[in-house]
Amino acid sequence: MTDAPSRPPPSPSQAGPDPLAALRAFTPARIGLGRSGASLPTREVLGFAMAHALARDAVHAALDAEAAAAGLRGLGLQAVICDSAAPARDVYLRRPDLGRTLSAASRLALEALRPDPADVALVIADGLSARAVHDNAIPFAAALLPLLAAAGLTVGPAVVARQARVALGDEIGERLGARAVAVLIGERPGLSAPDSLGLYLTFGPRPGRHDAERNCISNIRTAGLSYAQAAHKAAWLIGEALRRGLTGVDLKDESEAATLAPPPAGPALPGA
Repeated sequence: MTDAPSRPPPSPSQAGPDPLAALRAFTPARIGLGRSGASLPTREVLGFAMAHALARDAVHAALDAEAAAAGLRGLGLQAVICDSAAPARDVYLRRPDLGRTLSAASRLALEALRPDPADVALVIADGLSARAVHDNAIPFAAALLPLLAAAGLTVGPAVVARQARVALGDEIGERLGARAVAVLIGERPGLSAPDSLGLYLTFGPRPGRHDAERNCISNIRTAGLSYAQAAHKAAWLIGEALRRGLTGVDLKDESEAATLAPPPAGPALPGA
């Protein structure tokens, strides 16, 4: 008795409609890639290579700090450019610790500002994607600042930080005398989103704060969380952080619940 001859996989036309096509319309994730023999289709191999190249470019690209500072000034903020202790991009990528502390010259620059105490310090940092900052930081700030002003919150001088990690905001916020610091930073690029901006909020900024003491809003970009949605969340979190005196695991994002209107009153019950 011999084995039945193997059959080649059916072609797309033979297989009928792709059942995953509808799902792919809702996510940039790589699902249902298909196959060509024992391998991926050529279009998927080339798409993966392109996504990987875009991610690498995002990590190594230099931040246009002057453009970011000009954008902040256009929103009515005082802006200053600072650097971390990492002297170059290659050092920054190898030494995360240096990206968490200011350079000596930047410390002097912040001390020279002598700003009035403010509720919030805003930091724009390159992180691991300068592209995310170039594309999203100023439009998001433009959506956030009116909400903070409407809540009566003051915003101190804004800082554009090069070769920066999230924790650099702790030292910046402390030196500016801010009650809280909001760091807008380019997130680690994935193979579907090289332009994702994140916001990290820390109450009582000072060196030594850890990640559990921060709140994060991720995926701020036109193809992700919209500027208006992210600004609403950020304004709510900032207001609650200042009211309660904390951020991090003890502060849950309930901004969506805060926007729900109460149900309309129903007819009075008999005998009520």
